[in-house]
Amino acid sequence: MASRVLRGEDLLAWRRRLLAEGGRRVDLDWLLDLGGGLRWRDLQKVQLDPGGVQVHLICSLDALERLWWRHRHDQIPLQHLVGRCPWRQFELFVSPDALIPRQETEQLVDLAFALGAECEAEPASRLRMWADLGTGSGALALALAAHWPQWQGHAVDCSAAALALARRNLARWAPGADWNLHQGCWWDPLRPWWGHLDVVVCNPPYIPELVVDQLDPVVRDHEPRLALDGGSDGLQSCRTVVAGAAVALAPGGWLLLEHHHDQSDAVLSLMAKAGLINARSEKDLQGIRRFAVARRAG
Repeated sequence: MASRVLRGEDLLAWRRRLLAEGGRRVDLDWLLDLGGGLRWRDLQKVQLDPGGVQVHLICSLDALERLWWRHRHDQIPLQHLVGRCPWRQFELFVSPDALIPRQETEQLVDLAFALGAECEAEPASRLRMWADLGTGSGALALALAAHWPQWQGHAVDCSAAALALARRNLARWAPGADWNLHQGCWWDPLRPWWGHLDVVVCNPPYIPELVVDQLDPVVRDHEPRLALDGGSDGLQSCRTVVAGAAVALAPGGWLLLEHHHDQSDAVLSLMAKAGLINARSEKDLQGIRRFAVARRAG
């Protein structure tokens, strides 16, 4: 069936056939949305009245079925097959060069907005600055740039390929904001701005190396190990980021870290040892302590 216009009942028959062969309904509907252009609300209309609705797709069912086959049999993420991923209000470009943005990381942005509002309430004699360490696809940087176009932003990654992806996303969604991309290791490329960074977010690699090998193939084999592997205990990158915060942050500036589900106490301890204050944990959507927040004294 190559036509891009088809009857609703034919679409539902195609969908039932593919799901009978295996796979998750939510994933196939996601593919219909991002790959075929059939929004979820429109799919619901088709299900309510399959005989009275005509469906318009941006590609053929044959093409979608080939993508679905590659996802199921080669364990390739659907986001990579489509090349895009919805995240917050954005539709991001994604690739195997960086992690696919996760829903729980959206909360890191919300926390940053709240703490940034505290900074804005305080008098300032200079330009406010944010930074995203290990930016990957640029998802966090994009959210901050869009929210604070009047701030200066800095996004860092050691991967040139990841930075190229971040540049595409930032150029598309935050073209008027003041953002800068830097290649290097964590705080190092930001040395000229040390002492002036008001809000810094970081979603570092935090999965213990032995656990990485046990991840689902769709993650383990297709997302960059560099962005997953946090060393023997998962805290290798966290140690580096936390250790540099007391110098790199502005006085009173905030550091926000995402970490593994069982690392909260360890990360808060690292923050205390580094001399950061007001350290606390924050929970994700499932009630798990997933984020650590602290600030530089001053």
